[in-house]
Amino acid sequence: MKNYYFTSESVTEGHPDKLCDYISDCILDAYLEQDSSSKVAVETFASKDSIVVAGQVTSRGKVDIESLVRDVVKEIGFDNKDTDLDYRTCKVMINITKQSPDIAMGVDIGGAGDQGIMFGYACRETSNYMPTAIFYAHLLAKRLTDVRKSGIIPYLRPDGKTQVTVEYEEDKPKRIENILISTQHKEEIDLDTLKKDITEEVIKKVIPKDMIDSKTKIYINPTGRFVIGGPLGDTGLTGRKIIVDTYGGYSRHGGGAFSGKDASKVDRSATYMLRFIAKNIVANGYADKCEIQVSYAIGMKEPLSIWINTFGTSKIPEEKIIELIKEKFDLTPEGIIKYLELTKPIYSKTTNYGHFGKEDLSWEKIIKI
Repeated sequence: MKNYYFTSESVTEGHPDKLCDYISDCILDAYLEQDSSSKVAVETFASKDSIVVAGQVTSRGKVDIESLVRDVVKEIGFDNKDTDLDYRTCKVMINITKQSPDIAMGVDIGGAGDQGIMFGYACRETSNYMPTAIFYAHLLAKRLTDVRKSGIIPYLRPDGKTQVTVEYEEDKPKRIENILISTQHKEEIDLDTLKKDITEEVIKKVIPKDMIDSKTKIYINPTGRFVIGGPLGDTGLTGRKIIVDTYGGYSRHGGGAFSGKDASKVDRSATYMLRFIAKNIVANGYADKCEIQVSYAIGMKEPLSIWINTFGTSKIPEEKIIELIKEKFDLTPEGIIKYLELTKPIYSKTTNYGHFGKEDLSWEKIIKI
């Protein structure tokens, strides 16, 4: 198509699903800080005034999970049981067991912690090799949190969502068609004030002038009110924002969630590695777009398959790129973990505003291939 529109969304750290993701990743980091070989698969559920943490942990570390949960809820800014959640009074329930010995049989010898398919993607559309719509959606969501915590817009509350629609011409991003922001706020604030402040302090601070024109439509809190939010407004669950976490739907997703899982789970670690490879294929000039898929079997070290699509932009045959990948990179779980240093407690940095495009993460560095 010569012209088409594509939309992606992001959410703030106070969105109930992201609250749960962040708790799960903070628990993972807490165990890895004490024992880098910890095996962790933890999920969090939040509803009304209750938070449930459940899963499997095998580790020499000892973590006070309840205190950690309350600290995370406080850090995000939830302190009002009448509108969202209160870190001081919420109920915290914990149900943690050890990793299944049936899974450990394969993982302990360096095999994949699960079967599955994983994808990685990169393109030249933005400075961090991410698709345009998710790039701007994340920037808007991060800015919503920054203006709240810094006091620039002090009446905002933690929950919020953003959405950006980009118009493409000849397969290249041309302009932004519309911007949607829904943000939780204190009850006493009127909608006109909210719209003015969000436009001036969030949208204009993030979106370049040349991406907006007279036809761009902006929607802010279209229902007119967003006071009740967080787990009081909607339940939260770890792993329910997988498209927000990856490429905003612009590239495929294998189905596995990331947060709360240590790197032996290839649906996390292999997806990070494929992003690294795809980004470097593009950055090294082999293609303008690149999507890679691999598949694994539980307990087996080597991937079962490797597939690549450069969408007609490759400078060399795709089969040559696959050969290059096989020669250059170790795609066994152990090889990925070692190369990307995935036993370090870095996961709480990944949780919010996308797992990709953050330059300080090991799978985002650019190397010469």
